[in-house]
Amino acid sequence: MNEITPDDKPPVSEADERWMRHALDLARRAEAAGEVPVGAVVVRDDVLLGEGWNCPIAEHDATAHAEIRALRAACAEADNYRLPGATLYATLEPCAMCAGAIGHARIERVVYGADDFRAGAVHSIFSVFDEARLNHRVTHVGGVLAEESAALLRAFFRARRARR
Repeated sequence: MNEITPDDKPPVSEADERWMRHALDLARRAEAAGEVPVGAVVVRDDVLLGEGWNCPIAEHDATAHAEIRALRAACAEADNYRLPGATLYATLEPCAMCAGAIGHARIERVVYGADDFRAGAVHSIFSVFDEARLNHRVTHVGGVLAEESAALLRAFFRARRARR
């Protein structure tokens, strides 16, 4: 199993926190556009390869999740569909679609903020990265700036409910 438990969870590095803050800024961009506020960045050797924020409504594309958009940008930047040695930072635990794409891209590590108890595929609903039958392992750690990520999502959905 590749999940890092609370007992052996490494300290959050300055770089992890910095890149997660960048992802939170991107999530705010999604929110400003009326999209669910999720942001993601792909980094290798502390260099930004790609970034994305949720845009499925604006793009009329169910696959336009922050992680997918960040992966597409990173693959274009790297001129390769594989991104070994890269870390993907996301403000929300990736869903099954995004977790599958992360594995296919050969991302080494995923760092995410808030758990997603409705669609999370890292550990909340599914444990895609820990599936022994898959040929690529992705290490992962959740809870990095989780409260900020969760607060942004709660405020968004609270405002959405109030408008109805």
